[in-house]
Amino acid sequence: MAEKDKRWFVIHTYSGYEERVKRNLEQRIKLMDSAEEIGDVVVPTEEEVEVRGGQKKTVVKKILPSYVLVSMKMSDNSWNIVRNTPGVTGFVGSGNKPVPLQQEEVGQILNRWKPKLRKLKLGLSKGKA
Repeated sequence: MAEKDKRWFVIHTYSGYEERVKRNLEQRIKLMDSAEEIGDVVVPTEEEVEVRGGQKKTVVKKILPSYVLVSMKMSDNSWNIVRNTPGVTGFVGSGNKPVPLQQEEVGQILNRWKPKLRKLKLGLSKGKA
């Protein structure tokens, strides 16, 4: 199944469980051999510089607290895998039907997130690792 067949959905998690849900879901995808149906699992974050006690400190903040993005082809199987992952409270949508994000929304979220990754990788590649 091609990546283009997958759509981005938003899943709601318990507060503070975003990274745990991401790890659990990635494990379930491997164990249930569902990589063709379920692709990327993303917790969008960004770095911010805070000043505390006169010291600058870089902190990582979640762009969408209590939410995780998942790229998937919606089916009964993929829905059950995601929905029954510990820490997931449900999909974002109307009623019981998950609603995929529009491509523009996905672009806005991921473009806000991915440049931060590039900065991190560039910083590490200059011998700072």
